[in-house]
Amino acid sequence: MQIKGRHWLMVWLVFFVCVLLAIAARQGAGFRAARHLGELREERVALDARRAELERQIRVASSREVLVPLAERLLGLHQPSDSELTLLPVSPSPAVRP
Repeated sequence: MQIKGRHWLMVWLVFFVCVLLAIAARQGAGFRAARHLGELREERVALDARRAELERQIRVASSREVLVPLAERLLGLHQPSDSELTLLPVSPSPAVRP
């Protein structure tokens, strides 16, 4: 059986439509991937901002302005006066051989 001209035309048209569908599917997947990447970048920026805020809160909470009043109130501690400080002399120790 010999394939006639109009059959060849149909084969080429079907092939052309399949190629166009493959291109459209690939572009659609690319657009979805780009959108997802954009969402992930936005989420990363938000998480970086949250991290910076938490680090700032840690710095504030561990500062002397916060810890000294807390230690005085909860633990009964106080800032030492000059008469309460004792300096201990450190004598040079003999060299320790391994």
